[in-house]
Parts: sequence; structure tokens; C-alpha cells
Amino acid sequence: MSTEKNPRRVAENEAMAISRMLRTSPQKLNLVAGLIRGKKVDKALAELTFSKRRIAGDVKKCLQSAIANAENNHGLDVDSLIVSESWVGKNLVMKRGRPRARGRFGKIMKPFSELTIIVRQVGESA
Repeated sequence: MSTEKNPRRVAENEAMAISRMLRTSPQKLNLVAGLIRGKKVDKALAELTFSKRRIAGDVKKCLQSAIANAENNHGLDVDSLIVSESWVGKNLVMKRGRPRARGRFGKIMKPFSELTIIVRQVGESA
């Protein structure tokens, strides 16, 4: 007797990838995630490749993982994929500090984020 299969969290024509513990603030990460929402995956990869923002490389890695999941795990056609959703969530915040003048303490917050990307197959076979 085996355990029952986990139900899919996304639709049959979708695939998902999640990146956790990305070392940037959610606000900065959301700017990069907003660049690729609704675009075809090849355009989104090109956009992330030539972006000047440091976190764009990690977003690109997550997008490539979602594309690989769609192709290998769900049998979707890579050429007809779009980035249907990409959202950002908060993760932990490391609290650091620095001594300041007159006995004070300057707080330094080092936030982490997480990114979820869902790609969807559209077009002739969707």
C-alpha cells in the first residue's frame, strides 16, 4: 500500500519554480520580477540576461528552473510558454548593527526574499 499522490498545485498546462533565501529586499526583487510578468519565456530570459540589476541572475536561474520543470516533469512545449505569474514574498531579516556616535547603535537590516514563477503553455495546444 503506497501513499496517495500529492495533488498538483498548478493547472495541467502550468509549471512552477520557487527560489528561497534570495539576499535582497522584496521591493528590489519585485522590480525585476515585474519586468518578466506576462512575457514569452525567450523574451524574459533575454531581458534578464542584459539587466544591470544584481539579482537578475538569480531570477533568471529560477525562470530556467520553471522552464525545465515544464519540459521534463510536465511535458509542455518550451516554445509556447509564457511567464503567467511571478510574485515575491518576504523571508527572514538578519539584524546587524554598527556603533554610532554618543553611545548609540545604528541598525542594519539584511532582508531575504523568495520568488515564485509560474509558466503557462499557451497557443495551439493549450
